Amino acid sequence: MCKPKIKITLIDKKGKIGCHRGHKIGDSWDWDTERGSLCPMAVHTLFPMIDILRYGGILPTSLENDFRFCCPDADVINIFKIEKLLQNDV
Repeated sequence: MCKPKIKITLIDKKGKIGCHRGHKIGDSWDWDTERGSLCPMAVHTLFPMIDILRYGGILPTSLENDFRFCCPDADVINIFKIEKLLQNDV
């Protein structure tokens, strides 16, 4: 069984200062090949959610009916969207 591809996109920012890693709204990453360039705090927060999606679980959806999570840095608060891509989306 092939693991689904996961795409992470920075879609919003709520904090008062810029990202310490330089991430900007619109940046996106392929979880398997580009997570090394993603903020380590974000990766740490993301990891359990990615496992849940990859192995058949369901995450709570946002008001926009997608999966979102926040950067754990209270001064930055980047908002990331998680997408589980289907084979024809890759």
